[in-house]
Amino acid sequence: MARGANSFLMQMTDCIFCKIVAGEIPATIVYRNEHVTAFQDLNPKAPTHILVIPNQHLASVNEIVDDASALAAGECLRAAREIAQQNNLGSYRIVTNTGADAGQSVFHLHFHLLAGRRMAWPPG
Repeated sequence: MARGANSFLMQMTDCIFCKIVAGEIPATIVYRNEHVTAFQDLNPKAPTHILVIPNQHLASVNEIVDDASALAAGECLRAAREIAQQNNLGSYRIVTNTGADAGQSVFHLHFHLLAGRRMAWPPG
């Protein structure tokens, strides 16, 4: 997706992830298409820690309420699988947090793709 192509996307002006999608804030982008942007987490919790976000602003899983929002979330999961395959990740974890008490600190739906170490259960 070109930097200026976000004009058709719903964007929240104060959302840091919307600004990354729009190219207004730099990030190490590892994957991008018309539905999804994925980039390196600035505070990684595993050797591979990539955030996969819909280009459309959805605050959390709670906003997956119609076909368009379900498509956006599904495209994130499809992108996570593609990223894992491209990086030869045999095992990986995908996590999303919904709400502050669950650990969500940026209120734009995002999936953490974690790999490169053994994952514990329960996660915390």
